[in-house]
Amino acid sequence: MSFQTKEKIVNLYQRGLSMQEISDKLDWKHGKVVYWMRKFNIPRRSRSEATYVKLNPNGDPFKIKNKLNKEEIELRGIGLGIYWGEGDKSPNNTSVRIGNTDPFLIKKFREFLRKIYQAKEEKFSYGLILFNDIKESKAVNFWRKHLGIKRKQLGKITIIPPQGKGTYKKKSKYGVLTIGFTNKKLKEQILGEIKETYN
Repeated sequence: MSFQTKEKIVNLYQRGLSMQEISDKLDWKHGKVVYWMRKFNIPRRSRSEATYVKLNPNGDPFKIKNKLNKEEIELRGIGLGIYWGEGDKSPNNTSVRIGNTDPFLIKKFREFLRKIYQAKEEKFSYGLILFNDIKESKAVNFWRKHLGIKRKQLGKITIIPPQGKGTYKKKSKYGVLTIGFTNKKLKEQILGEIKETYN
């Protein structure tokens, strides 16, 4: 009975269920689940770990590629450099995210995530920031064409007043495209690699 009980709890816990959800599924009192977890020394997840499991019930949405060929080693260096210069490094934000006006830089960074970390396609998100004197449909078509994405993938479009006159408008003719991949572990991984490589 004890071995079967342990297997049940471990299996459900590894699938991402909380202790309360295990209790409900097995029709046990919550205290019984707590008792068996303590008895079998099953380590409990921290609050942040529990949140991560809830957001990623099927496991990590990426897989680090360890054996890289010459081109992939070069791509890794480019990708880390892009994120070092352009990426969101805030510890309060779990998203791997950059924003830029250059579609080729955005594409190269996406290639970096796809090939080096085998990031799952459905986890990518895109956003667009436009000045109010830029035609929205023209900008949307520009980014759709360059990135090969559908309109619904573009998400929210933010329109802001132009920031004065000068050459900035020309540089931002089609707005600023943001690409994101929300995953705390991947962000920590990339920032750790940047620290090892460049510091």
